[in-house]
Formats: sequence, structure tokens, C-alpha cells
Amino acid sequence: MEQMSWLYPVVVVVFLFLLSAIRIVREYERLVVFRLGRLTKQKGPGLVIIIPIIDKVIKIPLRIVTLDVPSQEVITRDNVTASINAVIYYRVVDASKAVVNVENYRYATAQLAQTTLRSIAGQADLDEILSERDKLNVQVQKILDEATDPWGIKVTAVEIKDVGIPESLQKAISRQATAERERRAIIVQAEGEKQAAQRLAEAAKILNAEEGALFVRTLRTLNEISSKQGSIFAFPFPIELKNFFPGFKDIKKTD
Repeated sequence: MEQMSWLYPVVVVVFLFLLSAIRIVREYERLVVFRLGRLTKQKGPGLVIIIPIIDKVIKIPLRIVTLDVPSQEVITRDNVTASINAVIYYRVVDASKAVVNVENYRYATAQLAQTTLRSIAGQADLDEILSERDKLNVQVQKILDEATDPWGIKVTAVEIKDVGIPESLQKAISRQATAERERRAIIVQAEGEKQAAQRLAEAAKILNAEEGALFVRTLRTLNEISSKQGSIFAFPFPIELKNFFPGFKDIKKTD
């Protein structure tokens, strides 16, 4: 037994050595393995065997990362001071590049997102930032995607969340919007009056074209007035009597 006592520590060391050689990599993770300082191919998912002490491993997640870009103070192209923030969605598509080509891909992506957002917002007018956010989102995403491609990162989406402007400018924009609504109301009213005038002109032509039409319309108008404002006594003059007066048409034309 004394001769076999040295075997137990050896078994424990071998067991710990084998245990440290086993890695379990999840589906959304990859292992970047450096063997004696040299990059080998990335491994995973599933069961991965490495050589302890000789291999150094770095685990990189591949799931989409939500990056909240803090509010950035910018001066727009029309010299308006505004604050703008956004959210960026990206993921690692090449774990080896994310480790080798950049020191800290998360920090680098965050800093690049801030500078890009300030640059794009500074090249646009305030009205464009407020009304054409989709266009700015595409521009920021394109620049970030191209810049982070050597890092093995894919920018999937960019969304501008909020644009802050001074209170005095907010009041000016409100007055401008009110004036715009009033202008549209006047235009709509004028267009309605124009259409009404056209309809009245057409109705007048129809009444003049048909004999007796104007007389019937007059009686109907008197009936509508009497129903709203009281009783009205009218003594209609039959238009057929004009046939007994040959000079009636001439007198009407002279008047």
C-alpha cells in the first residue's frame, strides 16, 4: 500500500488535466483558440477539446447586441443646436476577426456609433432629422456596417429614438405648424367657394334654359323661408299670361 500511495495524486492531476481540457460551447457562442500564441480555427458549438496550458481560449457570443447610444449634442446644417440619441443592433459574424482585428469590439463599436451619429446629424437640416428619420437611419447603418466589417461585425439596424431641441425653437415650430394649418384651411375654404360658384353657374344656366323653371324655384324658396321664419303671403303671377301681352318679352329685354 505504501508503494501505491504515490498513484493517487497522479490520478487526481490527470483527472483535473482532462477536466480542464473539456469545454462546452453553446449554440450562440464560439471559442477563439490561440495555441502557443498562434490563432487556430474557431470552435463550437458543442463539446470542444483543448490542450490546457498550451491553448488559450476566448469565448465570443454571436447573439444580437443592443447598443444604446447616449444623447449627442449636434449642430445641424441650418445651425440649430439639438440633442439626438439612437439605438443600434449588431452581432458578431466572425469571432476570429472580432478578437484579432480590434482590441475591444464592443467599446470600438460604441465609440464609432457616437461619432457617426453626430456626423450624419450635422449634415442634415432640423426638418430632415424630424421628418426623415428612416433616411438617416439607413445612412448611419451603412457607414457603421462598412466600418465594422473588418472587425467581423454586422450592423443589422439603427433607430433614432429622440431628438431634443430648445424650448424657444419648439414654440417657433408650433407657431409655424399653426400658420401652416390656417393656410391649408383658407385654401380648402376658397376651393369650396370656387366649386360652389361653378355649381351655381351651372344651375343658373339650367334655370334660364327651361321656361318656368326659375318661377318654380322662386316658389320653392318662398316655401323654405316661410317654414323657418313664419308665414309669407305670395301672389304668384301665372307666366302663361305673358302670351296675352305681345310686348312683354320686349319690355323684359329693354329692362
